[in-house]
Amino acid sequence: MEFANPRYLFLLLLLIPLIGWYIFKLRKVQATIKMSSTAAFRGVHASWKVHLRHLPFVIRLIVIALVIVVIARPQASNSWETSKSEGIDIVMALDVSGSMLAQDLKPNRVEAAKKVASEFISDREQDKIGLVIFAGESFTQAPLTTDHGVLLNLLHEIRPGMIEDGTAIGLGLANAVNRLKDSQSKSKVVILLTDGSNNRGQIAPITAAELAKSYGIRVYTIGVGTQGTAPAPVMTPFGERIQNVPVDIDEKTLSEIASVTGGEYFRAVDNKSLKNIYTQIDEMEKYLISVNKVTRKQELYLPYALMAIALLLGELVLRRTIFRSIP
Repeated sequence: MEFANPRYLFLLLLLIPLIGWYIFKLRKVQATIKMSSTAAFRGVHASWKVHLRHLPFVIRLIVIALVIVVIARPQASNSWETSKSEGIDIVMALDVSGSMLAQDLKPNRVEAAKKVASEFISDREQDKIGLVIFAGESFTQAPLTTDHGVLLNLLHEIRPGMIEDGTAIGLGLANAVNRLKDSQSKSKVVILLTDGSNNRGQIAPITAAELAKSYGIRVYTIGVGTQGTAPAPVMTPFGERIQNVPVDIDEKTLSEIASVTGGEYFRAVDNKSLKNIYTQIDEMEKYLISVNKVTRKQELYLPYALMAIALLLGELVLRRTIFRSIP
């Protein structure tokens, strides 16, 4: 139960001075007499009228309280919500070439990318998300799905060396577009992450970008890698050694891909900046949720009003009959 005018309930505090006034009045009107002995009154019992002499006043207090409750308008409310949500279809295209083992991000680029991507997936409960990987070739690791548990397992299985080495950016993007082209979603997005320049594949990156544009797909591109050189495992005649290798990211092409499709290009130079990039994308690509809240209220004051009237009439009858002599 709730009240339409709850502030009127403070009027109940007026009952306190009324009770005080009643007690004061009783003390003032009652007479006293001193007697040497009360033996003559032993065995005399007060009648039930004496015991119930305060009943009219109590009834009057209850009536006043009920009237205050009626003024406050007690109500019962039934409310329900109908919601409609429309997710976004997202394909994450991840570079798994050998250079993604560079350690300028910790523990390396591919593991850092997987960690941030898994957090992104976990936060997008309403979206269908797919996963494409590419190096010298490209294939679909996971089609569009809302089963994010399975998707996360497939993401964790990714590692460099799964496919022929190289960097086929255009092929990876084209594969992602192919996963989204038949989607009925109003919003379709590709998040493409790479640390190099296109050097493999039969499809040029810009050609793939034009293809994405024709299907209304936005592409957010992320170049991952520090400036200058980065420590990376390199095979030498003496086995695998960590050496500084040049960081070669084709930022011009990645920027053009994003520009053509209405997306945006980002550069991640460390773990923190990579996480911030995914946070920005998450904020830019919000899914639609429309909520209609319906509330139905039912007035409950009538029983209290009827009870107050009945008690008031009862109190008047008592005062005019049984308790006629009581003020």
